[in-house]
Amino acid sequence: METTRPQFTAFTGQQRLVTGPLADVAVAVMKASRTAASAPIVIFDDATGRPIDLDLRGTERDIVARLSQPDSNPQAADDQAAAEPRGRGRPKLGVVAREVTLLPRHWQWLAAQPGGASVALRKLVDEARRACGEKDRERAARDAAYNFMSAMAGNLPGFEEGARALFAGDRPRFERQLASWPEDIRAYAIGTAFGFTDARHPD
Repeated sequence: METTRPQFTAFTGQQRLVTGPLADVAVAVMKASRTAASAPIVIFDDATGRPIDLDLRGTERDIVARLSQPDSNPQAADDQAAAEPRGRGRPKLGVVAREVTLLPRHWQWLAAQPGGASVALRKLVDEARRACGEKDRERAARDAAYNFMSAMAGNLPGFEEGARALFAGDRPRFERQLASWPEDIRAYAIGTAFGFTDARHPD
């Protein structure tokens, strides 16, 4: 299944500077931050709306090289794990071992399922993701918008009422509360919450 490439957005002051893959955003921020008149720059993870910190020392090549390291780029770690060669035996599934706590009756039921507990749990999770996928995406979008708003607009007029409208799913009221906000902050908050529909935030 094809996955969406992670996107990031940098703001310089109240204006959007750049949106794109992390390496592209990092290089653009590095260049902008080295100008004398540069305003404070904040980089956001579009998926979560949370600000992130990057090490922007050195040259463009230095920055990109650091971001290619798994510790600096979780997506790179996932890609590397999926690409690692595997010896003879079952194909690599990219599974991660973690503790699961269940009641005895749950373990008894799982043990009786074809393929055992692990296969049954993966099937249950996949079924739940399909059934609740849209609601999960809407909730994640609202959370991301709120995280961004808290970081960039917590002191702006209409923030509290806008947050209430956001979690109520009331887009018209949400947009009214944000009407006086700086254009790029308003557009990013609305786009994060309800989907981007214009060229200000390319996919």
